[in-house]
Amino acid sequence: MTLLPQTPQWQNLVAHWHELSHLHLHDLFTANPQRFAQLHAEAAGIFLDYSKNRITAKTLELLIDLATATGLTDAIHSMFAGVKINNTEQRPVLHVALRNRSKQQFVVDSKDVMPAVKSVLAHMEQFSNQVRTGAWRGYSGQVITDVVNIGIGGSNLGPLMVTKALGYYHDGPKVHFVSNVDATHIIETLKPLNPHTTLFIIASKTFTTQETLTNAITARNWLLAAYSQNEAAISKHFVAISTAAAKVAEFGIATEHMFEFWDWVGGRYSLWSAIGLPIALAIGMPRFYELLDGAYAMDHHFATAPMSKNLPVLLGLIGIWYINFGEFKSHAILPYDQYLRYFPAYLQQVDMESNGKYTTRHGHQVNYATGPIVWGASGTDGQHAFYQLIHQGTQVIPCDFIAAVHSHNEYGDHQAKLLANCLAQTEALMLGKDLAQVTAELQAQGYDSAAIASLAPHKVFLGNRPTNTILVDKFTPYTLGSLLALYEHKVFVQGSIWGINSFDQWGVELGKQLASVILKEIQDDTQVSSHDTSTNGLLQRIQRGRA
Repeated sequence: MTLLPQTPQWQNLVAHWHELSHLHLHDLFTANPQRFAQLHAEAAGIFLDYSKNRITAKTLELLIDLATATGLTDAIHSMFAGVKINNTEQRPVLHVALRNRSKQQFVVDSKDVMPAVKSVLAHMEQFSNQVRTGAWRGYSGQVITDVVNIGIGGSNLGPLMVTKALGYYHDGPKVHFVSNVDATHIIETLKPLNPHTTLFIIASKTFTTQETLTNAITARNWLLAAYSQNEAAISKHFVAISTAAAKVAEFGIATEHMFEFWDWVGGRYSLWSAIGLPIALAIGMPRFYELLDGAYAMDHHFATAPMSKNLPVLLGLIGIWYINFGEFKSHAILPYDQYLRYFPAYLQQVDMESNGKYTTRHGHQVNYATGPIVWGASGTDGQHAFYQLIHQGTQVIPCDFIAAVHSHNEYGDHQAKLLANCLAQTEALMLGKDLAQVTAELQAQGYDSAAIASLAPHKVFLGNRPTNTILVDKFTPYTLGSLLALYEHKVFVQGSIWGINSFDQWGVELGKQLASVILKEIQDDTQVSSHDTSTNGLLQRIQRGRA
């Protein structure tokens, strides 16, 4: 078996990186006045400018050659066809079926899943309408004013991010999210709430997730305390998103108030399913359908557009260019929109849990870099926190700048200033400022030669720092859905080329297993000696402290 770095396509890119290493982005723009016109693409409400990258037309040709040689087109087709591409768990990967807005079938084990998908959407619509109109009430007959979603991982971060991102559209009950097993999270969330007007959503596929069940039991106890331990109240204040009907019923939730999802829906790709129920409660099901519409439009683009114009493919290939050939290991997500403040954290999970792997689909350890470290924050806050390192640090950090032409909250010149900052940062990262420019500026400001010699080196910016800029007209449910699908598919593109399975997450299992053992030991006062000396010492210190 030929390892990826030994293929001619990979070796061509290695050589090409050395060819371009001496070129500056400033020179690339100077040499080609049509660069922007040639290096942008648009689809499904998303405009992508990728001209401020250290690439040429030849770079894209070579990257597409790599994608072709590694079977990307077949991989895309296999996902949409319901092939079990999650090979370690023998599951298809069909989050695209959840937002399928056509009459296309999606077949799993000879059965079209679309009737079941539509049935769950209809259940979500019926229930969310009841809560939002006041037809569904708490056990004491009061209207539901607050919803608390209890989940973790994909059962929390996706719906949390979307609910906050679409905050402008909120016209239903207030929605809160609890994920951390730290009691502070649920206790502080419940403090201002009224149990008679609060509805809980317990989101756990197996209904066994330790963090979620711990928080769910705490919520249950809080509710029962308000109803004099009358367990009949549970059925009016709790619903479940799960597949474990027996465990849901044992908890006290009526199974007709359980919303199903399937094992071909990975947690970090599940906000399009019943996991999105808190979104529907916050903004209404018609707007939830618009979210699906936007994602479907990007899905269709991804499945049909040629690689040279395909937004997820372009983003994926450019990322591989930097990770594997430039050896840039970090990637910053910088949304210039306050509603998208949770978007970088959401993408951390989508990307790092998907492609944070060192084993190929065939069980071999890779000898090349895979998933990058993904991080970021909303602009302009980030500018006053970590942009210093992006501009003048020793690490080159490719960045995605994300912005909307129009704000939902147009007031004075706020949006113009926000956009000016966004564009200025990408230009500054590209151009930099050389010593001659700095010297001229300091001379114009009246500095003498000694002061200039001392200060100038600190004000030099090397530039040549790559960025993508993603623009939408406005962040609506449709454009947000399209943006999320864009990044989901970008991650898939990279995982496919690297030959890894982007849809399992075995790396989180060992910690869970050890935690169950250590939990019993923390709760016991017997001296522990079964672990390494560090863990033994820490356990003993905790036992003494808690005693």
